[in-house]
Amino acid sequence: MSNIGSYEEKLKDFKWEISEKELEYTKGNRINIGEYCSDRICRMGKGDKLALIWQSHTGEIKKYTFNRMRVLTNAIAEYLKSLGINSGDRVCLFMDKVPELYFGFLGILKMGGIAQPLFSAFGGESLYTRLADAETKAIITQKKHVGKVRKILADLPKLERIIVVDEEEEEKLREKELYFSMDNATPVEHFDIFPSTAETPSVLHYTSGTTGKPKGAQHVHYSLISQYITAKYVLDLKDDDIYWCTADPGWVTGTSYGIIGPWANGVTQCVLDSGFKADSWYKFIEDHKVTIWYSAPTAIRSLMKEGNEVVKQFNLSSLRHLCSVGEPLNAEAVIWSKEVFGLAFHDTFWQTETGSMMICNYPGMKIKPGSMGKPFPGITATVVDLKTYQPIERAGIVGLIAIKPGWPSMFRTYWKNEEVYKSKFRNDWYICGDRASIDEEGYFWFVGRDDDVINTAGHLVGPFEIESALLEHEAVAESAVVGKPDPVNMEVVKAFITLKPGFMGSKELELKIMNFIRKKLSPLAMPQEIEFVDSLPKTRSGKIMRRLLRAKEWGEEIGDTSTLENDD
Repeated sequence: MSNIGSYEEKLKDFKWEISEKELEYTKGNRINIGEYCSDRICRMGKGDKLALIWQSHTGEIKKYTFNRMRVLTNAIAEYLKSLGINSGDRVCLFMDKVPELYFGFLGILKMGGIAQPLFSAFGGESLYTRLADAETKAIITQKKHVGKVRKILADLPKLERIIVVDEEEEEKLREKELYFSMDNATPVEHFDIFPSTAETPSVLHYTSGTTGKPKGAQHVHYSLISQYITAKYVLDLKDDDIYWCTADPGWVTGTSYGIIGPWANGVTQCVLDSGFKADSWYKFIEDHKVTIWYSAPTAIRSLMKEGNEVVKQFNLSSLRHLCSVGEPLNAEAVIWSKEVFGLAFHDTFWQTETGSMMICNYPGMKIKPGSMGKPFPGITATVVDLKTYQPIERAGIVGLIAIKPGWPSMFRTYWKNEEVYKSKFRNDWYICGDRASIDEEGYFWFVGRDDDVINTAGHLVGPFEIESALLEHEAVAESAVVGKPDPVNMEVVKAFITLKPGFMGSKELELKIMNFIRKKLSPLAMPQEIEFVDSLPKTRSGKIMRRLLRAKEWGEEIGDTSTLENDD
């Protein structure tokens, strides 16, 4: 029997108070995510239960019980306080998927700081933009990444502390740098956890947009109420499960469901700090007897590409429930997973801004391959007209996905950008920025983004940030960036570039520009294709029309071109 039971029955009687009651939280009282994910589980008598099974790319394995996690996160919290870091200060986590990343996240929250996780593959420019915007006070990183921080340190006057978790040679440390060894730290049995309440800021996750710099979505400790119950109902987490979420905590899935959701439920989770390789992933599942697997369509399509024979080399019988997140899960992937694993991947839809799952496929509910599923109990979702923002009553009509505000994990603002935050709401609805339709049975069907944001491998990449970086290359005069269809990653970045006088388009220049962006921003932002053009389509007011370039790549109708600069 699944945790959610009958979806239709849950819809009738669900209230967020169910989650509050199970977590023994009373409105107005203290609620600290760090405490709920560690100390509370120990108080429940599960201190000796494994919290984390971590495996490196070399095969090294480390295991931590909930009690060990509790005292180590206490040690991290106490250490941060000793450095003069106070409640409300932003502390960045810039690491690979090592235990220090996961425990550091909880330690920051325990001492009242705001955790700012960033993807470790970010280049200097991407890192600088987000640290400068947040006025980050401290960053926890590794020696392999500290070089990126050093290069931008002079332009970050608010950054006071750089904590390196794996550099034992003190003479190699530089200005503002300190070494902290988590595993060798003295365990702290008791720490006075910061008395955060429901609206106390907890996590700052940066997300890309079509214009301007990335925006920091500010979440609060009350988000736990949503993350706990959605993990229980949608992922179907139970006490004896071994859970694996493949997402990096640099992205919201890796924190909401790679840290908070499973540990608030007292569940053992596995982490593989390694890149994608089909046989390594299957071996990981086999070795650790993973029961619940939460992954992304890009990874699933990559597994499909490797073929069915490799699956047969491993014993994956421990698996009992599969879920997917980050981008639309195509019907073929659902059918394939049912064929090779005997289990269908259940698609889930949500965003950085929502903080938890919004529209999902649930255990025991009929799956329509290719559909996003139905709204989570407690969530009121619909599609609204593209212009009036009024709910569309007829089935099958495409509109914008809209959610009624008020769920616990909804972001509370964009960091220092209240104006853009308010623009996300229309007619008492939060507008997701994605287009979909709803069929006669209430299932949602994804159509596409309503803006120019590129969804590559489940990660949203803003064209403006890439275009701005491209203009810093000596050869680039103008640029426009769009998403191009890709069978594995859904979309990849394509750049249209006009060159400055004296430069000629060539394969060599294309590779140089690609590498320039990879180092400056990240591998995700790097264009997979560059097309050198004589001019870019613009409106008469001079605005580049990405829409026309994107339509060309996707084989779509170009639409109205009456505002084009050179249109006759």
